[in-house]
Amino acid sequence: MNDKAWLALEDGTVFAGRACGAAGEATGESVFNTAMTGYQEVLTDPSYCGQLVAMTYPQIGNYGITARDNESSRPRLSGFIVRELCKKPSNHECVEPVGAFLRKHGIIGIEDIDTRALTLRLRDKGALRGIISTLEGDAARLVAKARAVPSMAGQNLAKAVTCEKAYAWAENGSGHHDLHVVVMDFGVKHGILRCLSAIGANVTVVPAATTAEDILRHKPDGVLLSNGPGDPEPVTDAVETIRKLIVERIPLFGICLGHQLLGIALGGRTYKLKFGHHGSNHPVKDLETGKIEITAQNHGFCVDLDSLPSEVKTTHVNLNDGTSEGMAHSKLPVFSVQYHPEASAGPHDSRYLFERFRTKMAARKEAPTR
Repeated sequence: MNDKAWLALEDGTVFAGRACGAAGEATGESVFNTAMTGYQEVLTDPSYCGQLVAMTYPQIGNYGITARDNESSRPRLSGFIVRELCKKPSNHECVEPVGAFLRKHGIIGIEDIDTRALTLRLRDKGALRGIISTLEGDAARLVAKARAVPSMAGQNLAKAVTCEKAYAWAENGSGHHDLHVVVMDFGVKHGILRCLSAIGANVTVVPAATTAEDILRHKPDGVLLSNGPGDPEPVTDAVETIRKLIVERIPLFGICLGHQLLGIALGGRTYKLKFGHHGSNHPVKDLETGKIEITAQNHGFCVDLDSLPSEVKTTHVNLNDGTSEGMAHSKLPVFSVQYHPEASAGPHDSRYLFERFRTKMAARKEAPTR
């Protein structure tokens, strides 16, 4: 069995390594993730659709794959890049090694390459189109294939990962749930749905293209705009839906791609970051309290702070590069964050935002009918 594999980038760089997943070829945008743990959540996060993800921590897979840590029904990323993949994990909850998980789901993986050198190249040049191949090692042909990969800019990938039809989240449990949240699914993580259930909400998940009229028929107390992959600008149907929900004064909470779509709906613009933010250790400052939160992040696009109207205030900023991490409307029950407050995986510094969402929904529910 041939265990050789190659990673080629559009700038002409080629890394030779060993296959650690399925056989074949995978293309996408090459990015790096700085988390030390949480690789299963990374593998199954729909926001990584269309990307080749390199983990900067040198050994991945030491606790294997567990039955309860998936963030969606299956892996969504295009390819997986590691320095060393553990073959014999040690964890009483492990159900299979990461390599077997990759092969079962047809995910191409490569190990035994210099991930430090790869990360430095991506930090220097930005996210690069790439290809992982276990089929051939001809550098020129691989680089040509990498250069033929479509840019992430302009791609509506939310439609590739959204649900096919509306469904009720099955883990609401038997506790008291006095609120109803509709989640627009642009690639929602299960951790977000669990956090909504934890604040006492029944959760209905609807496809990304669902109209405002159909959402209102569910009689929601609030609408969550989920995370997801790709460029927000082509997701025009969702932006129109969000604008109509804003007019109805429905409490809205946007996360990641949902934050970007809300920004566009409020009159702002978005742009592509050089190499994006991917990891579970990004410092964010809450401008209202002055507190610093360590956050989990996964995005390649950002809201332009200067493009937002005066009624929309910036609430959080990234301490590494000063980019937008949160906003809120001064007169409407509408707010969002660029990072992941459910933190699967990551620190729980930002889970208070789900309680803030509950407060806004409860206030609307208790307000006298006009």
